[in-house]
Amino acid sequence: MDLFLIILYTIVPAALISATPLLLTAMGGLFSERSGVVNIGLEGLMVFGAFSGILGTLFFESLGFGMLSPWLGILTAAIIGMIFSLFHAVASISLRADQIVSGVALNILAVGLGVYITREIFDAGQTPTISARLFRQDVPLLSEIPIIGDMFFSRVYPTTWVAFLLVIVVWFVVFKTPFGLRLRSVGEHPAAADTMGINVNRMRYIGVMLSGLFGGMGGAIYAITAAGSFSGGTITGQGFMALAVLIFGKWHPFGAFGAALFFGLAQALSISAQSIPGLQDVPQVFMLILPYVVTILALAGVVGRATPPKAMNTHYEKGSR
Repeated sequence: MDLFLIILYTIVPAALISATPLLLTAMGGLFSERSGVVNIGLEGLMVFGAFSGILGTLFFESLGFGMLSPWLGILTAAIIGMIFSLFHAVASISLRADQIVSGVALNILAVGLGVYITREIFDAGQTPTISARLFRQDVPLLSEIPIIGDMFFSRVYPTTWVAFLLVIVVWFVVFKTPFGLRLRSVGEHPAAADTMGINVNRMRYIGVMLSGLFGGMGGAIYAITAAGSFSGGTITGQGFMALAVLIFGKWHPFGAFGAALFFGLAQALSISAQSIPGLQDVPQVFMLILPYVVTILALAGVVGRATPPKAMNTHYEKGSR
């Protein structure tokens, strides 16, 4: 087999898997920032999602739900992520705190609270490893397609294809529904939206809570598929990479999809480098920092040309112009 194809068969499935939590979390950030609320707290939402997902999976395992437990754990993380995001929503919308500071506080709170509860419950720095895991699967029929079948439709977690389908759903909701129009209007010109009878703060609350839902799912999927347990170091920068995905994708679902694949490829290279011909002799430390270097370089190249929603990071009081 051609060396190039061997490398692709190794890298592409790993890139798809790495891109999944980044993509889901970026979709959450899109709802928040399209409504006008900056969400630096995506890292914290992923952390608490990882914590909730593992805890939920362990709980449902103890009740005998078997292989359904990880899915119920992800659902638990989505719900708790929505609730946890209210810290950011109340601070930045109702109390009109600085949105950047509020997001940073959310990141700190998530790690501290997750580790504290873990120690209280398990008397240890990390949770037990879950028994019920999600397994890589081949997509029926599509995996049999020559060449691309083995690359894109084989040995991939089902959560990856759920995430890719959700991109289409998010695009439709944001750009093809009245709800999406209202959400984008409060992020572009809240005063005009207010005059049309749209409750600006309520729409922003919904946007932030949706970011919690997707961020919780992203963190849970990463913890369940890659880590298998939760500790303070389970999520290490993936939330900030998801924010970079959102900016690199110019606050558009399909743009974020492409950006997530790009960053997922960088992560896959850092993980699989030792098994790829030609990269085996590269010092591992260089491969480990590759995703973060790529993040910085990508943002440095596009952030000046990526135009965020006009009212992002601005507070709105009813009646103001």
